[in-house]
Amino acid sequence: MDDQSRIYELEFPSPRIDTAEGSALVLIHGLEGFADAGNAVRIATTHLRESLETELIASFSIDELIDYRSRRPTMTFTSDHFSSYTAPELSLYAVKDLQGTPFLLLCGLEPDFKWEKFTGAIRALAEQFGVSQSVGLSAIPMATPHTRPLGIIGHASDPSKVRHNQRLGTEVQVPGSASALLEFRMGQYGFDARGFSVHVPHYLAQSPYPAAAVRLLRNVSEITGIDVPLSALEKAADEIDLQVAEQLESNEEAAAVVRALENQFDLASENDTKPSLLAAGDEIPSGDELGAEFERFLAEQAFTDSGENPPYEDNSTDESDNV
Repeated sequence: MDDQSRIYELEFPSPRIDTAEGSALVLIHGLEGFADAGNAVRIATTHLRESLETELIASFSIDELIDYRSRRPTMTFTSDHFSSYTAPELSLYAVKDLQGTPFLLLCGLEPDFKWEKFTGAIRALAEQFGVSQSVGLSAIPMATPHTRPLGIIGHASDPSKVRHNQRLGTEVQVPGSASALLEFRMGQYGFDARGFSVHVPHYLAQSPYPAAAVRLLRNVSEITGIDVPLSALEKAADEIDLQVAEQLESNEEAAAVVRALENQFDLASENDTKPSLLAAGDEIPSGDELGAEFERFLAEQAFTDSGENPPYEDNSTDESDNV
């Protein structure tokens, strides 16, 4: 057994993946961790697994890849004993879209350790199953209002495939992540490696924000042709927008911050300029305080899905592009 294969275990028998003649198998990877503002990546990948036909292909060794102390798993203590343990997961799945078209989905916690071995293992699995294209998902907090279309940054190993209005338009140095390294290495390995980074209003970045997941999945569908059901996510996004609107009605200070962001967004759109990757400027005060307040408020709400369990919790119609 090679060193890379030791960090994952293949299911046996392996799921059968039948692709139409001439079609490419797509790998979607969305890792929860550093670049998952609004839990958008987690919401998107959970939605794909729960709304489509899914089979497990491989499970990665959490003990080899995750620092438990940095992201402590949840345990339940009942009266006088520990009654349950929520084990972290990092897995590769075979999924079929609404038309029966197969694709692969890599999801779960972003590795803390052995990034190069991890990316090498994904390369080997991608080659084994005939993947030709990969699409990475990420979400970043931005000084943007929730009342405007969410912007998105596109990136690709072949820059000509990135739409002009999805380009950042400048060079920046950013902290690395296993997800970003995977996209970079997949391009070097010769795959058509692409990705999307959705903008999440910075004051909502600590709370589940399904609208950002919808934005990601729509862009994935656009470039891959994968047919994904979105109605449940759209409903959850509308419910959160209503909750935020109610909160703003009773908090003038928070409403003023959002209006300032709207003015900044509209001015940038008129001038066809790109917003900064930094947080809001001095003219937009108390972003952290506003985010904490919204987080406390949203945590108290019960977002129901058909009257059952709250969907897309942290515990588990213009869509024009604006960057």
